[in-house]
Amino acid sequence: MAKFFGNLHLVLVVGLVLTIAVMMHSAGSAPVDANSVLRWLHVFFGVLWIGLLYYLNFVQVPTMPKIPAELKKGVTGYIAPNVFFFFRYGALLTVLTGLGVAGHGHGDQPGYLKEALLFTGGGNYNLIGLGMWLALIMAFNVWFIIWPAQKKILGIVEATDAEKASAAPRALAASRTNLLLSLPMLYCMVSANLG
Repeated sequence: MAKFFGNLHLVLVVGLVLTIAVMMHSAGSAPVDANSVLRWLHVFFGVLWIGLLYYLNFVQVPTMPKIPAELKKGVTGYIAPNVFFFFRYGALLTVLTGLGVAGHGHGDQPGYLKEALLFTGGGNYNLIGLGMWLALIMAFNVWFIIWPAQKKILGIVEATDAEKASAAPRALAASRTNLLLSLPMLYCMVSANLG
């Protein structure tokens, strides 16, 4: 049992197989459609992205000043680079699958991407559109503000001490902006029940 749970990839494969079995069973006679799979992937990647956003803001950033100097390299050299890999690709894949869900439609209903992004669909379409725009801003922050700054801070790219010092407040402001925007974004995504 310990060998199984010690192998992350094996656990993920078994989880994926279990998910497919649940999808097939719950579908009954109707086939599992692409929209159902996209929705599941969207939620999975969204949980990964926002979970790591909350980890960074609630755990890692506030704890770093309390870590003895000789132990900080363990976080900055090993943990943080992995966190930021899954963080940024979680953001990318959340956005791509979300756009796929909105563009694909469901059953006999057409996609609603244009109506949501342009706020022309009314009601829940406008709510999901607002959530989409907030997520797009957040993903922009991840890829174009937080990650470039973190590469300097973590020593992944060459940077002077002054460049690292100026990158830290930018990364923190963008990360806290994402934390702030995640709250209404999650409300929009959960409340806009578009079938």
